[in-house]
Amino acid sequence: MVQAERTALAEDLASLTAEQWQHPTLCSQWDVEQVLAHLTAAASLNQWQWLRSILGARFRPDVHNQRRLAEHRGRTPTETLEHFRAILGSTKAPSGHIAAYLGEVVVHAQDIRQPLGLPRRPGVEALTVVADFFAGRNFTVESGTISAGLQLRADDGTFAAGTGPMVTGSTLALVMGMAGRKPYLDELAGPGLPILRSRMQGGATRPATG
Repeated sequence: MVQAERTALAEDLASLTAEQWQHPTLCSQWDVEQVLAHLTAAASLNQWQWLRSILGARFRPDVHNQRRLAEHRGRTPTETLEHFRAILGSTKAPSGHIAAYLGEVVVHAQDIRQPLGLPRRPGVEALTVVADFFAGRNFTVESGTISAGLQLRADDGTFAAGTGPMVTGSTLALVMGMAGRKPYLDELAGPGLPILRSRMQGGATRPATG
C-alpha cells in the first residue's frame, strides 16, 4: 500500500509547472517540493539513523525535519522528484509502526493534491488502515487528542471507532480531520463536528516527525 500510494503521487507530480512546485500546501510551512523532499527523507531513515538525527537536533523535531528535507531536496524540482522515485519501494522506517508511515504518505499526498486541485484520492483500503491507527492514539500526528470522545463512522468503507457524538464522512475526510487538516472538515457531518472543529481552531498544521 505504501509503494502504491507513493507511486500514485509521483505520477500526479510528473507534469507540474514550476509555479505549482512552489505552491503552498496544507502543511502550511512548506511548498509542494518541500513536502515531497520530506516524504523522501522519511523513507530513507531506519531506526538508528532517525535516532542519530533527532539526537543531533537536540530533540527538536522542526530542526530534524528541516535538516533531512534539505538533504533530500534536489537542485531542481525535477531532481527532487527523481529522489522521491528512487525510494518508491523503500521499506525503511524509523519504527515498526508501518500504518503510521502509510499515514505519512497518504496525508502528505493530500496536503499537496488538495491545494492544487488534483483529483486523485488514496484507496479506501489504505485509508482504513490509517484511520484505524490514528483513532484513539497520538503518534506522528495528534489524532488521538483530536478524536477523543467522538464516534467516527465512514460512509464509504468499514472504518468505525470511538463513542460519543458522531462524526461521519468519507474515510479520507476522517483521516485528514484526525490529522488536523481543517479544509476536510467541510466534507464531514454530524453532531460531533462542532467539537472536532473547535479542537482545530488556531493551530497550525505541522508535519510529522518522519
